[in-house]
Amino acid sequence: MNSFTKHIGLGAGVLLLLSLVVAVWVNSAARRLASPGEDSSPVALATASDEGYCSAELKVILRRVLTSCGLVKAGGGQRGCQPLEAQSVAAMAGGDFNALFNPLKHRAAILQFEQDEAVLDEAGRKLLEKTFADQQGASYFLVVSRASPEGSAEHNRDLSARRANVALDYLQEAFKDPDLEQEVGLLWLGEEFAQLESEYCDWTRSHPEAPCTPAEINRSAFIAWIDCRL
Repeated sequence: MNSFTKHIGLGAGVLLLLSLVVAVWVNSAARRLASPGEDSSPVALATASDEGYCSAELKVILRRVLTSCGLVKAGGGQRGCQPLEAQSVAAMAGGDFNALFNPLKHRAAILQFEQDEAVLDEAGRKLLEKTFADQQGASYFLVVSRASPEGSAEHNRDLSARRANVALDYLQEAFKDPDLEQEVGLLWLGEEFAQLESEYCDWTRSHPEAPCTPAEINRSAFIAWIDCRL
């Protein structure tokens, strides 16, 4: 076989190989277009990175909160996760749930409310603005609200829901952020799940000058940006 024939054969082989690669790529792209919902990731990855606090357990909770307790229902309107739903979302004891957020101590904040109130006072508004503005490239903002144990469980569910939503309403008013609905997750816990202990009085609070007991620290909403790759 002369050199010319060898080159012709080699060229034909390369063309055949390229044709096969292109055919496989086109077929794969067509399948993705035909089934756009078959993405294995349940939450958009956005630009989140993995910080040191992003444990596997926290990622599971964050993913569940964003998908199950997000802001927008299929028919419109706000929603969050109520206490019994929150326990299913967490799938762990309240103390273990709270411990997931301990590494965020220096980035999170606690908005405090008066007993049986869901009014965000001036100190709360300032702290909420400051915390939300300090995004640092994070993708997800969590609002976890609670109530102290005075009154009925049903009343306190509603009270903690109103506390979560007043924080959200203020963010919408103050920042006019078009991406807010994809960034914020609400979780209201009432008095029934993951009550805070007095150790959380050392965290950044909207009223650091006020006395702080377990009941007082649970009249609150925990807020934090979380930067995890889901």
